[in-house]
Amino acid sequence: MLPVIALVGRPNVGKSTLFNFLTKSRDALVADYAGLTRDRQYGRIKRGECDALVVDTSGIMDDAEGLDEFAKKQIQIALEEADIVLFIVDARAGLNTSDEYIAANLRRLNKPIVLVTNKIDGINAELATAEFHALALGKPQPVAATHGRGVLELLNTINSLLPNPDATIEADINRGIGIAVVGRPNVGKSTLVNRLLGEERVVVFDQPGTTRDSVFIPFERDGKQFTLIDTAGMRRRAKVSLTVEKFSIVKSLQAIETANVVIYLVDASEGITDQDCHLLGMVLEAGRALIIGLNKWDGLSIEQKEHVRRQLHIKLPFLDFAEKHPISALHGSGVGTLFQVVHKLYDAAMIDMSTPILTQILKDALAGHQPPVVKGRRIKLKYAHQGGRNPPTIIIHGTKTNDLPDAYKRYLINFYRDKLKLAGTPIRVKFLSPKNPFKVAVTNKPTEKHYKKSDHLQLRNKNRLKNTQS
Repeated sequence: MLPVIALVGRPNVGKSTLFNFLTKSRDALVADYAGLTRDRQYGRIKRGECDALVVDTSGIMDDAEGLDEFAKKQIQIALEEADIVLFIVDARAGLNTSDEYIAANLRRLNKPIVLVTNKIDGINAELATAEFHALALGKPQPVAATHGRGVLELLNTINSLLPNPDATIEADINRGIGIAVVGRPNVGKSTLVNRLLGEERVVVFDQPGTTRDSVFIPFERDGKQFTLIDTAGMRRRAKVSLTVEKFSIVKSLQAIETANVVIYLVDASEGITDQDCHLLGMVLEAGRALIIGLNKWDGLSIEQKEHVRRQLHIKLPFLDFAEKHPISALHGSGVGTLFQVVHKLYDAAMIDMSTPILTQILKDALAGHQPPVVKGRRIKLKYAHQGGRNPPTIIIHGTKTNDLPDAYKRYLINFYRDKLKLAGTPIRVKFLSPKNPFKVAVTNKPTEKHYKKSDHLQLRNKNRLKNTQS
């Protein structure tokens, strides 16, 4: 699973700014206003070796008694869910009682804590961070989140605290094929899980939010190992009110990352909503093989079924590769063939592709449609090889690949998908250009125009002396 990193601290210390810089996004609102963040914001850090989920939390508000009670509960939930805690303080404002209160709670945890002193731009970092040693949370990490100063050192510290990846790989091997059932609340996820297992394994109730945590259920079918993951329903942030439900989103995101195949369940009677499109985009970003399960299909009229098909075509054109599977989790229609589809998608996601075959497919694609001419020179693509699985990753080597248009990249992806017959899984194609070994950095070789005024005078006098002697 991806580890969870929680950003905690007082209001207006720069948590949201650091969140945006780490996730390379603008998802968190940022302004010079205390208490702007009222809800949690979730993102993903993919920088170098660091790959984790990061959570931007609301700041601890001061009140007449010193701390807001609601904020205390919020931060406690954040600390329970986090694997690593980044405690953000304001280096310019200095140490205060709120920082000391938070530090006292953090010291009781048996979790890695990183003390981050933000806003060090334009000041002496050593002097500004000296007083924060009193919090007894280790050496402060000075950063300037606005400009990214010190963030590289912070990421190195986080990497040293992340769990051993070998243990995660071993766990993935032992659990078999991971199948995550994802979707909005009350679309029938737990009902489908029980139907697949053939028993009442998880609680089913006609109320959104019944499932609060991701439930991992190992089982065996036809001599093969599986792990079925029933996730909490993810709904719009404005609809999330219970604090315990807010961190269910983290568990669902982790379940998507853990799975090999994702079954995204849609309530076909309600059609494809905007929230479905957003959540399916998260599945696509994770690169997992995808089945879109159209639940409650047997209760629709012919006109309603045609309307859902049109919505799939109009709203989800970026998921044309996904398998669309009409089912009824309650009555079991269409559920029996789901495992056949899961096996097909798993084999496609974990396919081994040889370099000669990938290179030959590339040549066939080039013969059908040459890359465009950029700046008077045609882009050359030479050979391809496999770069990873789940999702299948193809690395293509060539020249000037950075100038390759997105339309041509999509053409290559679709060409590989058609030739390799990869159904239900996204394909990632990366392009590499060789470095020029003869290109050297231009040195500032001093010339006459770079000399000082005194050097010019000396050179002129030397030339006059030579002329006089001659």
